[in-house]
Parts: sequence; structure tokens; C-alpha cells
Amino acid sequence: MIVSASDVSAVLPDQACQFDRILALEGEVYRNVAGRKTLRFSRDGKSYFLKVHLGVGWKEIVKNLVQLRLPIVSAGTEWRALHRLKELQIETITPVAYGCEGWNPARLRSFLITEDLGETVMLSDLLSEWKRKPLTSPDAVRLKRALLEKIASIARTLHQNGVNHRDFYLCHFRMPIKELNVVAPQNVRVYVMDLHRAQLRSRTPQRWVIKDLGSLFFSALDLDFTQRDFYRFMRVYRNRPLREILTRESRFWRRVKTRARRIYARHQGLRSRKAYS
Repeated sequence: MIVSASDVSAVLPDQACQFDRILALEGEVYRNVAGRKTLRFSRDGKSYFLKVHLGVGWKEIVKNLVQLRLPIVSAGTEWRALHRLKELQIETITPVAYGCEGWNPARLRSFLITEDLGETVMLSDLLSEWKRKPLTSPDAVRLKRALLEKIASIARTLHQNGVNHRDFYLCHFRMPIKELNVVAPQNVRVYVMDLHRAQLRSRTPQRWVIKDLGSLFFSALDLDFTQRDFYRFMRVYRNRPLREILTRESRFWRRVKTRARRIYARHQGLRSRKAYS
């Protein structure tokens, strides 16, 4: 089965219905591990990304089920999530085509083709650079605030509409390099990436909201994320006065911070073990 959001033949001439040839496309490989491969290829002067899934195996499926996690068995999860974000008017990569073959969930073969965003920068890298070279100009400070408010707005829209990311880290947000001088919050474009584990529901359970926000704050802990920044995020995320949020939701936000610190401690432990292994 191959479905498309556009004319696939324009992207893959004479190959649209040949599953094996699509999976065998060659290009610049970005990832190639454990049955998953991501590469960039070009057609008619335009760049695309191909993500290939070659089956996760029953061991991985059982492990996820035992841990009460939904196993990701194909590229279909990301295909559906990308379309959902488009419906919500959240910037993300544009899906072009998706294909899935097989009936055994442990052996499904699938692919996802998306358009290339072009020259972008990960927000984690951008903020790391700002930490090394502290912001001094008013425009740079305004841009940082605009990005914080944009991410808070994205998080609010996702969670209010039944979407949780499951990998909600700053490295999965990107913005166009050419727009780094745009400082008005309403004009800042931030793209949400890596949606292969996203969950779609009519309502997002609170525990998944806390996991998303905890992951996000964990990824900002080493990037001079101040208490003032945290308050600003809370105000935009809830779209309510800060005093009201602090009065009514203190327990919720403590749980978010606790989640972030636990991930940070685990991450530091793994880093230490690698350093001495």
C-alpha cells in the first residue's frame, strides 16, 4: 500500500508503485541503525528525505508492551502525526508519501518521504551558542523570548488537541537560519520534528503532558533557562495570569520539574559511566 499527499510520480518517476525500488533509493545517509534508515535524495532540483522502517521484531514489541508503551511498528505513526500537525497549523515537515507492506506487525516494511526544510538550525544548538556568547543586543534578547513563547504556544496547541510528542526535546525543534533576525513572536517559524513516536488522541492524559514538558525542560537545564523564563513559559502555555497558575497548579508544575531533574540525573549517570568505561 502506498499513499501520498502529492503526486508521487513527480518525486519518483517510474517508481511510484515499486515498493522495493523506493526502499533501495540511495542518497546522503543520516541514520542507519536497528532496521531504520534515514537519507536525503534529490529529484528535479528539489531535496527530500526518505525514512525506511524494516520491522522491529517481536522482542521489541513485547518489551514495549511490558513497559506499557505503544510499540512503533511502521512509519505510519509519523505520517499520521504530520498530517495532524498540519491540521493544527503547527509548522513541521511536509509529508509527500507513505507506504507499508506486510501483515506481521514485527516484520512490516514501510517508508515515509517528506520535503527537505532546507538550511535550518536546531534550537538546542542555537541556545548552546547563545550560552557561549551571552546575548547583549536587544534584538537577540527579543528573539530568545519569541522562541520561548513560540515553543510554549506549540506545546499548548499539541496538548489541548490530544497530541503528545514523546521525544519533546529542544533538539527536535528547528528554525530557518535565514530567519534568525526575525524578532516579532508572530513571525518566528519553528518546525516540530521527529514525530515517529507521537500519540494522537481526543484528549492528552496528564501523565503524558508531564512527560512532554519534563523532557522539554530537561533539554534546557544546561542552557541558562532561568526561573523568569520558566514563568514566562508557564504563562504562555496556560494562557492565564501567572499568579493564577502559581496558586492553582503548583503541584502540576512541581511534577514537571521533578520529571526534568530525574531525566537529567539519569542522563548524567549514563554520561559518567561512558566516561569511565
